[in-house]
Amino acid sequence: MRAVGWAQSFPITAGVRAGRHWAREHLESLEWARNAPDTVDSVLIAVSELITNAHKHAHSDAQLVLTWDSTCLHVSVHDSSSQPPTPRDAGPGALGGRGMAIVDALADSWQHHPQRDGKTVTACFVPPGYEDSDAARHEDPGNS
Repeated sequence: MRAVGWAQSFPITAGVRAGRHWAREHLESLEWARNAPDTVDSVLIAVSELITNAHKHAHSDAQLVLTWDSTCLHVSVHDSSSQPPTPRDAGPGALGGRGMAIVDALADSWQHHPQRDGKTVTACFVPPGYEDSDAARHEDPGNS
């Protein structure tokens, strides 16, 4: 297996848009991306939501890591909060509270890992034509 990856930190002051543009540039280097525009769009929306969560809820810079392992594009965002992400039922008039529900709807799976200095949330995106035979391995037990 050949894996590739990229990492970049995005500050609270200008991170979401910059993170989305940075991710798009790197996705363009992956052979499947030009034939899977829906997957690319889903990844970019998830990048926006995860960086926004790091900035808004953790009051933290966001460290974004993209890793392609020939089966799944892993989108990982680390922040300084130890609080796990919690999908909420936002009412129709709510201005926020849908970030993790959006990630849950778009990603094939997602999970979080508590760490000594915060947490990392990782979403897995399997492009069309690639099979993730053990998607359950990526699934967080609290995610159903």
